[in-house]
Amino acid sequence: MLALTLTAELTGVTDLHPLDTSEEPYFYTFKVQCTSCRETHPNWVSISRFESTEISGSKGEANFVWRCKACKRESTASIKDAPKTYTHASPPTRQKIIEFDCRGLEFTEFQANGEWLAKGLETPTIFTAIDLAEGEWYDFDEKSGEEVSIKDIKWEIRRA
Repeated sequence: MLALTLTAELTGVTDLHPLDTSEEPYFYTFKVQCTSCRETHPNWVSISRFESTEISGSKGEANFVWRCKACKRESTASIKDAPKTYTHASPPTRQKIIEFDCRGLEFTEFQANGEWLAKGLETPTIFTAIDLAEGEWYDFDEKSGEEVSIKDIKWEIRRA
């Protein structure tokens, strides 16, 4: 089991999470490494919790099925549950966003492509279309009259 964790400084916002619904799935984008031969795939790969692929030679399915080009082994990854929200903490703390059951592969790097959502820390404001790809995000909360931000973003992939 692997977990994607996030540490970030949230100012004026809380409950940060990816927009990940069956109508608008989030595609988690990673670099992947074979655990047999340790070869790292040169391209980024994406995985959605709403898509499943059959595992060859098995009746099972996984969210991501990959065959290593170097050693030809087939590997799988499945997302365990819906993503968790990242809540405001001072100082910032590492929090688990999502868990993966990986067989024969490991995710080594994460790329935050896609839309994220958050809400105002002390207001009912909902922030949509948050883009974390640049490693920071800034906006203005009209209800509080304050600037809001997400910065010092640090993604880690750890053993769950």
